[in-house]
Amino acid sequence: MKKHLFQRRTFLRGLGVSMALPWMESLRVWGDEPAKTPTSSEAPVRLGVLFSGNGFHSKEWWAKGEGDAMELGQVLAPLSDLKRKTLFIRGLYNQEALKGNIHSSQTGNLLSGAPLASGGEIRSGTSIDQLLAQRRGASTKVPSLVLGCEKSNPSVHKNYSMLYSSHISWSSPTTPTPLEIYPALAFDRLFKDEVQKGDKSVLDAVLSDATDLRRRISRNDQRKLDEYLDSVREVEVRIENAGKRGELQGWRPTLSAPNIPRPADGIPQDIAEHMRLMCDILVLGFQTDTTRICTLKLNNDHSSLRFPNLGVDYMIHHLLSHSDTADWLKVNQFFLQQLAYIARKLDGIQEGPRTALDNTMLLYCSSMLTGNHEARQLPVVLVGGGGGRIRGGRVLDYMEKPERQMCRLYLSMMDKMEVRMPKFGDASQALEEV
Repeated sequence: MKKHLFQRRTFLRGLGVSMALPWMESLRVWGDEPAKTPTSSEAPVRLGVLFSGNGFHSKEWWAKGEGDAMELGQVLAPLSDLKRKTLFIRGLYNQEALKGNIHSSQTGNLLSGAPLASGGEIRSGTSIDQLLAQRRGASTKVPSLVLGCEKSNPSVHKNYSMLYSSHISWSSPTTPTPLEIYPALAFDRLFKDEVQKGDKSVLDAVLSDATDLRRRISRNDQRKLDEYLDSVREVEVRIENAGKRGELQGWRPTLSAPNIPRPADGIPQDIAEHMRLMCDILVLGFQTDTTRICTLKLNNDHSSLRFPNLGVDYMIHHLLSHSDTADWLKVNQFFLQQLAYIARKLDGIQEGPRTALDNTMLLYCSSMLTGNHEARQLPVVLVGGGGGRIRGGRVLDYMEKPERQMCRLYLSMMDKMEVRMPKFGDASQALEEV
């Protein structure tokens, strides 16, 4: 899609606010060329990448069978109602990630397959999400949305920068893409013309324009518009309430009467609410076509998060990952619940003959299979239809095959978004089965 098409997009506008609209049957909202009908336009393919660090329970990350008969290990239980739209991929790996055999060396190139520099230098490779943003992002208001729920770590571990453990998205080989860890600012980036938190509600700003639009669209689209505006309002109110509770923005004094304020550290008091808000922001970004590319890093590799919401507050995530306890499984399932939540929300959004999930690729991965640094095979799940080009309800096993580079999957995914390259990372051939 050419850049000028973005200028033909339909927005709700108000003072300092522009809100892109969801797909509608009676209005060409996305600025593309006439398709099968004189009014509605074809929904685009989107890419969402979710990451959690430190791998998973060694005995419960598995799947077998097909379709409704597919069986899932307990880690993947949150996806049980989404099996027909889930592709479980076993055996892919990054050769370069095996060289350091530590968290940093296994994470910084997860989405690029590039060799990593050590010894104080920072060099990886441009990640798949940012390459797609550079090639396709000009069609949307936000070329890519890069979200996180844990602040980055600038330290060094065994001669590798911990920035590698903190960033899966890289705009260039030497530039990790900045993470937005504050839901309020991520929300503003989608809807406000300047990325700063203001007092006025986004919906209040566009109310007049929304009322005018409502008179010109079909009854079905009126209902779609109302549902969309309600979902925006709900997220906005939840962000406001979380701020009033002193959560999400990170201001937590270390003393009962501190003499200086503690700088914002980005680690929320309520991790469940933080993650859920970021999930909703991803959905809104895709629903309105404000962005087609989003990475959501739920935590770092070598993570320090705790999970009091699960009753698991006695040990940080990294240390917990070195065991196969019931609590570790509980944390694993909590992360997969975020993926399932996003998938169900997208599947409830109708875009002509398909749902938003049918038009999306949700890739969920970690930089190691288990907490003992097992990276000879990576945990990979792909949910969604990629615009009707991916058939779910299957298990693909490449463990015994010679060409099992993770980057072969990325070439396949880029192809679904009409970006074709002869080579990416260490791969020169896509996975034909995907």
